[in-house]
Amino acid sequence: MTDEELERLLSDLETYRVERKAAFTDRGKLEETVCAYANDLPNHGQQGILFIGATDKGECAHWPITDLLLLSLSDMRSTGNILPFPVLTVEKRHLRDGEMAVVMVEPSLVPPVRYNGRIWVRVGPSNRTATAEEERRLHEKRRFRDLPHDLQPVHHARERDLDRDLFRRVCLPNLLPPDILEENHRSDREQLISMKFLTNDDPPLPTVVGLLAIGQSPADFIPGAYVQFLRIEGVELSDPVADQKEIHGPLPELLRRLDEIMQANLRIATDIQRSATEMRSPDYPLVALQQLLRNAIMHRDYGTSNAPVRLTWFADRVEIQNPGGPYGQVTRHNFGHPGMTDYRNPSVAGIMKELGYVQRFGVGIALARKRLAENDNPEPEFSVEDNHLLVTVRRRA
Repeated sequence: MTDEELERLLSDLETYRVERKAAFTDRGKLEETVCAYANDLPNHGQQGILFIGATDKGECAHWPITDLLLLSLSDMRSTGNILPFPVLTVEKRHLRDGEMAVVMVEPSLVPPVRYNGRIWVRVGPSNRTATAEEERRLHEKRRFRDLPHDLQPVHHARERDLDRDLFRRVCLPNLLPPDILEENHRSDREQLISMKFLTNDDPPLPTVVGLLAIGQSPADFIPGAYVQFLRIEGVELSDPVADQKEIHGPLPELLRRLDEIMQANLRIATDIQRSATEMRSPDYPLVALQQLLRNAIMHRDYGTSNAPVRLTWFADRVEIQNPGGPYGQVTRHNFGHPGMTDYRNPSVAGIMKELGYVQRFGVGIALARKRLAENDNPEPEFSVEDNHLLVTVRRRA
C-alpha cells in the first residue's frame, strides 16, 4: 500500500478497517484487532490497517519505532494465540512528519479466525466477540471459499489472459445448446462468468478451469499445466532420446496436439498368418492411450504440484505419470474398480466431457482395458501412491 493511501486512511475517521494506537502498550487488544480484521465480517475483501504511533487525530505520536517493536508486532502472526494463522505484514513508514509502525492484515480465506478461542469481529471502529448469527455468516464465507481448486480465482491473472476467440469458436458451441446460444444476448464477460471461467468479482478474475480451458498461456499461471513427452530408443531412461517435447496450451489445443503425437509414434504391424485377409494392428490401441492420458490430465493435482503430466514412450512400453494420487472415495486399494470414481477437478472434467474428449464419466480405465485386450496388449499396470500415479502400457507382442 502506498504512502498516499495510508495518509488518506490516517486522516479519515476510524472505521471497520482502520485503527490508531499512540503506543504499543496492550498487545492483547492489538491481537483482538488483528483477529477481527482477518475475519472481515463485512466481506469487503480489503486489508485492515493498524497504525502504531498515531494519535486519535491521525497525527504522529512520536512513539519510538524500534526493531524490537517491529519484531513484537510481527510475532502476532505466529505465537498461536490467533488461529488459523493470520496473514499480515509489518512495516515502518514515515507518515505525518514522523515514523509509525503499520500493520496490514489480509482477510482470511478460512474464517472464522479465533484469538484465544474467541471469534472477534469488527463492528464500526470497535472490536466485539461474534454473535451466533455473525459466526454463522463467517462459516458460510468459509464454505463459499472452500470451492474445488479448479474454481478458485488465480489472483495474479487478468481477464485479458483468456483467449476470447477460442471461447467463441470452440467452447460456446459445445457448452450451450444451439437454441440457447442463438437467443443468448449476454456479453462475453457475462458468458465467461456463467461458465465459471471468470469470478463474479469486480474486477473479475480468471479461475483455474478458465485458464486451463481457454488461457492464452496456462502454464504462466499454473505451473505444471503442460505435458512432457519423451521418446526413448530403448527400455531405460538412460538410453538415447529420439524425441522430446513440452506440449503447452489450453485444453482443446493441448489435447489435439497430444493426439497427433501419439498417432505419429504408433507402429502398425501386418499379420497375414492368422487370417485369409491382411490384418493390420498397432502396437498400442490409440483409444486406450487417449483414455489414460486424458484421465491423467483430468485428475492431476493442479493445486500443490508444479510437475507436469509425463508421457514417456519406450521401445517396449508407454508410461504415463500423473502428479496427483487417489482423491475422495478413490483409494490406493479400490483404484480402477468399476464404478469407483471421484473428481479432484470437477469443472475440468465437465469441460473435457462437453468438448467431447471424455465419453462418459467413470469408464476411461474400463474402456482402455477393453481396447488393450482387443489389441492383444497386456493389462495396464497401475502404481498408485499418495501423491502420484504411474500407468504402464506394455507393447503388443
